[in-house]
Amino acid sequence: MTNTSSPPARTAEVTRNTAETQISVRVNLDGTGESRLATGIGFFDHMLDQIARHGLIDLDIQAQGDLHIDGHHTVEDVGITLGQAFAKALGDKKGIRRYGHDYVPLDEALSRVVIDLSGRPGLEMDVPFKSGMVGAFDTQLTFEFFQGFVNHAFVTLHIDNLRGENAHHQAETVFKAFARALRAALEIDPRAAGTIPSTKGSL
Repeated sequence: MTNTSSPPARTAEVTRNTAETQISVRVNLDGTGESRLATGIGFFDHMLDQIARHGLIDLDIQAQGDLHIDGHHTVEDVGITLGQAFAKALGDKKGIRRYGHDYVPLDEALSRVVIDLSGRPGLEMDVPFKSGMVGAFDTQLTFEFFQGFVNHAFVTLHIDNLRGENAHHQAETVFKAFARALRAALEIDPRAAGTIPSTKGSL
């Protein structure tokens, strides 16, 4: 008899509450790019929207943080919570492509992102931002977001801004390239159905 059952939904919901932030995240890794975002930092919401739209991931992120201090705790904790949700939604990683990479340009800016859904957290990031702030977003917090994400999604991530003179463009190419690389890595490989993409037998 042919098995016509659908594969399990790759969805997750995670809530993280601390003395500094209250965050809830819902993800659907096989979505259409829909997003509902409210972090209190407009440019950060714009960057999270790039992950949803270009990664074809449905994202619902609601965050309240101590923005009267600065955006550090909010951005970092969103990265942590999103990473936890991704790890939960991915499950045993059977049948995924595992690796993904992409280049994205925006006018003068160009970024490259390479990702391995390895089970091992690691971040290498070289993004020489030409400005410290974009709107109310401190560009240094880009690193904190991705560091939080990789530590809790258990992925290896290499991010390089190859050129750029406008910090908005630099950031946007980074987040778009991340989204597209992630989309490629998350895809189910029909030639590897039901198998773990590792000689170790687990990720």
